[in-house]
Amino acid sequence: MKTARLLSSAIGLAVAVVAVPAMAQDDTAPIAVDTPARDSHFDGPYVQAFGGLSTRGNDSGDGLRFDTDGDGRYDNTVNTAAGANAFAPGFCNGRALGSTPDGGCRSDKDGAEYGVRFGYDKRMGNFVLGGLVEGVKSEAKDATSGFSSTPASYVIQRQLDYGLNARLRAGYTPGGGALFYVTGGGGVAKIDHTFLTTNTANSFDPQRNNKLVWGWQAGGGGEIMVARNVSLGLEYLYNRYNDNKYSVEVGPGTAPATNPFLIDSGSTSIKGSNKNFSYHSLRATVGFQF
Repeated sequence: MKTARLLSSAIGLAVAVVAVPAMAQDDTAPIAVDTPARDSHFDGPYVQAFGGLSTRGNDSGDGLRFDTDGDGRYDNTVNTAAGANAFAPGFCNGRALGSTPDGGCRSDKDGAEYGVRFGYDKRMGNFVLGGLVEGVKSEAKDATSGFSSTPASYVIQRQLDYGLNARLRAGYTPGGGALFYVTGGGGVAKIDHTFLTTNTANSFDPQRNNKLVWGWQAGGGGEIMVARNVSLGLEYLYNRYNDNKYSVEVGPGTAPATNPFLIDSGSTSIKGSNKNFSYHSLRATVGFQF
């Protein structure tokens, strides 16, 4: 996994109170410079924008699954007419760079992440409870590849188009000015898929499903007020969405009936073995508290 580094800075909050001496013996009135109301920090509605990096984990052991007999269970082996495993060359976590494993695989791609959120906090002394809803888009890509003995490669790649999430958060603010919190919740996402292959004999029909999929998030972070209503923050989240809808139907094309994909039932359906699309988020936030 690529190591993601975010630059963070600590910003201090200054409070000044200036008093002026009396102009007359009978009239003494200290005058204070206007300062941020620390007791109002992290209490009420707010809006935040965020941006950062989505990083993919190491999905070792990923591969492709096959349904050769049409029963929908994806528990079959694609065999040649001689009974040998047609995918004996194996699988790789990533995008195949050629028709054989010797060409290697490109690692999953980290990418930019950005979005906006709306939330509400309730402060009780130094403790804060709240909730938020957010929309997010990520450029990270996850791919799984398989190699047949033809030789040929087959790649299923996916990317988060957008996510809509709702989370709770609970935190501690030492007298206002800064907040340290944990957060977790669920949401839905639209995941885009791409299929690539060097096989030019068979036909391939991606079975796209445009329905949203369910998932969850958990993590934590910190915020610091840099003005009366403005905050800056850093946040980490682990994201996981249940992605088991996409498949590719392999048909005859120009291949003969002895083609491994056709022997059992005249077609084969392919899916990725990992049912979850997961990634890590490292974000910087800027917010306005109403």
